[in-house]
Amino acid sequence: MAGVLQTKQNKQNKPNLLPVTALLGGAVIWGLLWYPYRLLEQAGISGPVATATTYVIALLLGLVVFRNNLRKSLVFGGEPHLLFWIGLCAGWTNLAYVLGVIHGEIMRVLLLFYLAPLWTIVFARLLLNEKLSLHGYRVIALSLAGAVIMLWKPESGSLLPSSYGDWMGLSAGFMFALSNVLSRKDQYHGIQLKSLAVWAGVTLIAFGYSLFRRELPVLGDIAVDLYLLLLGLGAVVFALSVVVQYGLTHVPANQAIVIMLFELVVAAIAAYFLAGEAMTFREWIGGAMIVSAGLFSARINRE
Repeated sequence: MAGVLQTKQNKQNKPNLLPVTALLGGAVIWGLLWYPYRLLEQAGISGPVATATTYVIALLLGLVVFRNNLRKSLVFGGEPHLLFWIGLCAGWTNLAYVLGVIHGEIMRVLLLFYLAPLWTIVFARLLLNEKLSLHGYRVIALSLAGAVIMLWKPESGSLLPSSYGDWMGLSAGFMFALSNVLSRKDQYHGIQLKSLAVWAGVTLIAFGYSLFRRELPVLGDIAVDLYLLLLGLGAVVFALSVVVQYGLTHVPANQAIVIMLFELVVAAIAAYFLAGEAMTFREWIGGAMIVSAGLFSARINRE
């Protein structure tokens, strides 16, 4: 009997590799996803148009797969306005992310995006009434110090982002943190409806921005291989959203953030070999502090 109990305990203690693999795979793909968007931009399909197209494909796939979750009682139960704000914030997050990685230096954009733990602490305090711990202050200090080192320009004495890509990366992380906190605040709606809200929000924001910029291309001018690339990206975005949500649901937050930071490693290697981009020594120092802050933020979840 003792042997049977020991066997059961070992099985319970054995880590489930599938959610970890899902997060790791998601981090790898996110670290590479900037490249096809750059190719589309070079082919004449702007970032907003490519974003709107790929996310409407993901939305259509989601409407088919999650059609059973579209009952009126499920959508309009709880606090339905939160779904609207989640979609709106996620819309800006994803559009700004794509614009940042297209027009900016990949690693600078991603590192500024990963200031998200700093904004998360602030929003969690304001919207969830979570008290700031000692570790929270350390995350804030490390994040701000890293950002100062990366953004500081001695010649002008300015701390403002120096490029359009920097601004997009910074704002994407800000809105990403807000959408995550709103998602945590919404305890009524499931992952399926939240995912649909995200895909719908990105589609509307990106399409609206494209109309504002008058960037919509003539459909007949787009080559067949570009259509196939857009279709493939849409399917990847759909699968990636579901896979990452599955991983986040089954992996402790302190472990998940460490795994997701692997995106930076993949992006650094890809940016060097695919785009010939390399970071300066000061950017490496600032980036290391921002990553350390992200790792430090994991301890907040254990308090």
